Amino acid sequence: MPDLEILRYIPQAPPMVMVDQVIEADETHTVCTFQVKPDGLFVSEGSLSESGLTENMAQTAAAGVGFLCHRRNEEVPVGYIASIRNLIIHQLPVVGSELNTVIIVTDNVMDVSFVQGTVRLNNQAIATCEMRIFLNQIKS
Repeated sequence: MPDLEILRYIPQAPPMVMVDQVIEADETHTVCTFQVKPDGLFVSEGSLSESGLTENMAQTAAAGVGFLCHRRNEEVPVGYIASIRNLIIHQLPVVGSELNTVIIVTDNVMDVSFVQGTVRLNNQAIATCEMRIFLNQIKS
């Protein structure tokens, strides 16, 4: 079960939650942790899938934005992956692995954030990619 505080920062709900805790976040980077669970939505044959790693990076980006919005008492926007580029996966983490995911914001143009993501396991990069994430700033 994820840290309940994380649910304040992201629009996803269990079983779709792919981040457990925000370790640090500011305007240019976010660090989150995630433990791969045996009953995880993206777990197959004892490992987190490529889709799970990608979703983990996207949710880390979302958690960073949500964390900052929550701190400023602003509504947390919903983000949508607009594109994924240069996805490289070196290893699929097994159940029980503790992932440390870092998102670096490289640019913001209008409502689109350009980010670089890295998933680390035991201090080694196991997955990287670039994403464009559209943030829906429309207030409900």
